[in-house]
Amino acid sequence: MKKLHYTINISAPAAKVYNAMLGLEDKSTYESWTAAFNPTSTYKGSWEKGSKILFIGTDENGKVGGMVSEIADNIPNQFVSIRHYGMLDGEKEITEGPEVEKWAGGLENYSFEEKDGTTTVSVDTDATEEFSGYFDATWPKALAKLKEIIEE
Repeated sequence: MKKLHYTINISAPAAKVYNAMLGLEDKSTYESWTAAFNPTSTYKGSWEKGSKILFIGTDENGKVGGMVSEIADNIPNQFVSIRHYGMLDGEKEITEGPEVEKWAGGLENYSFEEKDGTTTVSVDTDATEEFSGYFDATWPKALAKLKEIIEE
C-alpha cells in the first residue's frame, strides 16, 4: 500500500466544511464532490465512530458496487478516519479473499484545520499501486468540487 496525501484550502469555517464533506445536513453535498469518483456515488450508514458505512456507486452496466467500511474515528470538525474492510458486489458484502486482501484495513483520513476563517482539508489515504495514479488524478478534482460547493 502507498500512502497518498492531498490538501486544499477552503474559505469557510471547519464546521461548515466538515458538514458539507460528509453530507450531514444534506447528503447531496457529499454526492456532488464524490461524483468525481463515480457520478452515482453515495453512502448508506452513519458517520459515528465505530459505525459501519457503505460507500456505494453504480457502474456503467448498472451494477451496484462499492466499499464496506467502518468509521474508525470521528472528532467533529477536526478529523474523520475511515477503515475499509470489504467490497460491495451488488447486495453482497465481500470481506475476505484475494481482491479484498489487497487493500483491506486501508485507511482514508480527513483532517480539518481552521485558521483565520480558512479551513485546510487534508486527505491521507492508503492505495494499492494500481489505484495510485487514478487517485492522484481524481482526488484533486473532488476536493476542487468540494471547495466550489462550499464557497459558492
